[in-house]
Amino acid sequence: MRLTSLLPAALALLLTTASCSQAQSDTAEKGGKNKKGAAKGGDRRKDKNAAAEVAGLRKVGSLKGVVPESSGLAPAPTAGHYYSFGDDGNRPILYEITGTGQGVGTIDVPADNVDWESLSRDGQGNYYIGNCGNNESTRRDLSIYKFRPDAPAKVGTIAFTYPDQTEFPPKKKQRNFDCEASLWHDGQVWLFTKDRGQSSTSNVYTVPDQPGNYTAKKVTSLAIPGEVTDATLRADGRRLVLLGRGELFILDGNSWAEILKATPRQVPLTGAGQTEGAVFKDDNTLLISTEQGGLFEYTLP
Repeated sequence: MRLTSLLPAALALLLTTASCSQAQSDTAEKGGKNKKGAAKGGDRRKDKNAAAEVAGLRKVGSLKGVVPESSGLAPAPTAGHYYSFGDDGNRPILYEITGTGQGVGTIDVPADNVDWESLSRDGQGNYYIGNCGNNESTRRDLSIYKFRPDAPAKVGTIAFTYPDQTEFPPKKKQRNFDCEASLWHDGQVWLFTKDRGQSSTSNVYTVPDQPGNYTAKKVTSLAIPGEVTDATLRADGRRLVLLGRGELFILDGNSWAEILKATPRQVPLTGAGQTEGAVFKDDNTLLISTEQGGLFEYTLP
């Protein structure tokens, strides 16, 4: 066969391939990316079928139309109810929901939502909102808001800086100052960073639970092969769960000190979506929310 006879077919194949590649590129651009690099809305089919893919995981409700881009969970004062909120770009509101995602009420919090990422509660009914999302490690206004639902107009600010951050931003490989997970324990607010560098490390810091200006204390570093998006501690204080994107990490110990030295057990939550909020419903069950609006229960192994 002569070479000239192959040219038309080769040219047609080349044009078809280029056209398909451009169409795929255009589709990706139209779908857009959210601030965390994931396609906005996630994979809805995977979200829907996640319960069938992961043992112990089941979808129990939806937050769509109730909480915009849920980014945290904590128990509400009413048993069986929870608080959630939207992250940056959303109004500074706490949404009270049931365990199946039904809206109960809202609380306006008179504080800026620069990038709310976590929520926890102490034993006296005070709540702590982690306004410390810091995607590019450029923020100099990191804070935690302390308030009570029965007096939401009185908001205290726990402002803090990291002792080991000297550049804003640091080099990309050293960007480990984004905190999307925090919890209250023993008079301190504990911060767990989301590593955006390349070390697969969640650094652990503490600040006092009283309003003021502080330099956070660095306590330890945890080997977490994922990006931490929330933290929750079991009522007996013997199990810490760090939520990641589509996964979680379990650390067990007979004391808080032992927990922080434990080797994390990694559990995949394949298909659940961009998991952002987690709270213990009971000693063996987590309630998990996703930015896409999914609400799941997971029975811990």
